[in-house]
Amino acid sequence: MMPYLTDDFGNASSIHTFGQTAKMAVDRARHQVAALLNATRPNEIIFTSGGTESNNLAIRGLVEANSRHGNHIILSAIEHPAVESVCEDLEKKGFELTVLPVYENGIVKIEDVRAAIRDDTILITVMAANNEIGTLQPINEIGSLVRDLRRPGKKIWFHTDAVQAVGKIRVDVEEIGCDLLSFSGHKINGPKGVGGLYVRRGVRLHTQNIGGRQERGTRAGTENVPGIVGLGSAAELAGSTLDDLDTRIRSFRDRIENDILERVPDAIPNGDRTTRLPNIANISFRSIEGEALLIALDMQGIAVSTGSACSSGSLEPSPVIRALGHGDAVARGAIRFSLGRQNTAEEIDKLLELLPSSVARLRSLQPTAKHA
Repeated sequence: MMPYLTDDFGNASSIHTFGQTAKMAVDRARHQVAALLNATRPNEIIFTSGGTESNNLAIRGLVEANSRHGNHIILSAIEHPAVESVCEDLEKKGFELTVLPVYENGIVKIEDVRAAIRDDTILITVMAANNEIGTLQPINEIGSLVRDLRRPGKKIWFHTDAVQAVGKIRVDVEEIGCDLLSFSGHKINGPKGVGGLYVRRGVRLHTQNIGGRQERGTRAGTENVPGIVGLGSAAELAGSTLDDLDTRIRSFRDRIENDILERVPDAIPNGDRTTRLPNIANISFRSIEGEALLIALDMQGIAVSTGSACSSGSLEPSPVIRALGHGDAVARGAIRFSLGRQNTAEEIDKLLELLPSSVARLRSLQPTAKHA
């Protein structure tokens, strides 16, 4: 990224030599991202400021450009706020929503998707992997279902928020058969403030940023050349290390989960323990507040989460955990352990050494609590 922050500081939309140098860098990044997603046409990649903008452009842009085909949207009960909030805003504008349950395992049933489809359904948006519990949704089956439903006079599109999945597992837009797919740079160790949207050729979107012809007229605004270059490089690195992530990080995750469930009383794993990302474990601890445990671990140099970073500061129990059928007490005690390529075995040792005593200490402050 550094050359494009210093010497090669041209505007990628300019036709002079400095601008064309920047444009070549953006084009190279577009090819790198397309390769990671197995998008056969690099120009199907639109660069944005991140996953939130990508979701807004995908959902709002699709229904606004194609509203004559229907006003019904299907989504799951555990979508990221960047999807859920857009759909709720569209509902205020006259669109109708069907929210699919995910049951105890945190996974949508394809039968429910099929049953929810109506003649006026225009869009199905179901995330590839949940950001809090890591469960993988049946997006290949949904993509196949949508393709089978298309016929003259019947238009329906499929969008998936793959921000959490890209770079963690193999994501193949041709295999999925999706029309739109959102991704973000910082989730694959790229820079923050940059992301993108895969838009299958032929899909019409109503632009949400107007005032320029950048990104094939879909997203106006001067290109963030350094960020896009960083995203492209991160995409290439992510594609080359998927196997290592799947084996090494999965073993770390399983060790964390198995050790906690064996040594800590009243610990409850959230979501399916098989059909999920290799790097996320989510566990609820009864009789304590998740935020209290987060702070206790943070003071000892361990960073965990109680849910989506986009919901940080909220005192409400996690809607994702409640969607699994758990009550507020279990939802409030949920902690997400999210691992990355930089984590080491020594860091896992430290977590497992400190966590049981931290839980016990917090529970001791609740004299009326009962433990197993």
